[in-house]
Amino acid sequence: MKKDDNLVILAGGASSRMKKAAVAPEGLSEEEIKQANERNKGLISVSDDGRPMLDYVLYNAKKAGYRNIYIVISEKGGLFKEFYGNRNRDNDFHGLKISYAVQYIPKDRVKPFGTADALYQAVEQYPELNGKSYTVCNSDNLYSVEAYRLLRDSVSPHAFIAYDRDALQFPAERISRFALAKLDTRGHLLDIVEKPEPEKVGLYRDEYGKLRVSMNVFKFDGEQFHPYLKDCPVNPERNEKELPTALMNMLQDYPGTMSGIPCCEHVPDLTSKEDIALMKKYLQEHYGQLNWEAI
Repeated sequence: MKKDDNLVILAGGASSRMKKAAVAPEGLSEEEIKQANERNKGLISVSDDGRPMLDYVLYNAKKAGYRNIYIVISEKGGLFKEFYGNRNRDNDFHGLKISYAVQYIPKDRVKPFGTADALYQAVEQYPELNGKSYTVCNSDNLYSVEAYRLLRDSVSPHAFIAYDRDALQFPAERISRFALAKLDTRGHLLDIVEKPEPEKVGLYRDEYGKLRVSMNVFKFDGEQFHPYLKDCPVNPERNEKELPTALMNMLQDYPGTMSGIPCCEHVPDLTSKEDIALMKKYLQEHYGQLNWEAI
């Protein structure tokens, strides 16, 4: 079976939490604060040479075997092209083929229409994806090489990384807000439980006694998933079309087709300004200079 070589990176969001007008944490430079307020989170500089967070996402993806990268950007996402190539498609970046899809905002909205809309616009602009398997992830989460490899190696039509909640190194209050993934005894996704009541959390432990959460990295069969992206309803609370909604609608028609792949590790991310210093420290300790030529 041919492995998935296609990675769609969602980078067209408004980065609202990063841009919140709260007092910036101590230790950030004026330039870092400026970038946090103006750039997409994936383009915030996190290395000594000014390279952005997205470099590390791409580096891990390349090590895991992905080659065709589709970055979903906003209508004002021109800065991505300064970093990764100015053509609309098939830019060469250290052996990766980088293409851009634009998430256009409807005329009656101010903000983008959500993650399902972002992916739908991407597969409409690159319809070849509807006949292939592809992986989807965020631009501001640093998924490991192993996590990407687990998805590429999966023989399930659809899959996601089911992270052990206890391994995530975020504040407890933040973790408590994460949706829980309910799996059957074979590891197939049954439900995604938003904002579970604390007294009921224990009901969602898997057969190993673990609570599993999604960190928004999925593998999809493009042909099967396409109609559910196209017809994804709007979440009434957040007024967005969201990937979990589309995939749960798909699973109503195709139960047992999405596997939750267990993984026990932290996923560093850039959600707020407080995360910038943490990310820079993490990268200094675990990466150093990226050696693209060795991949």
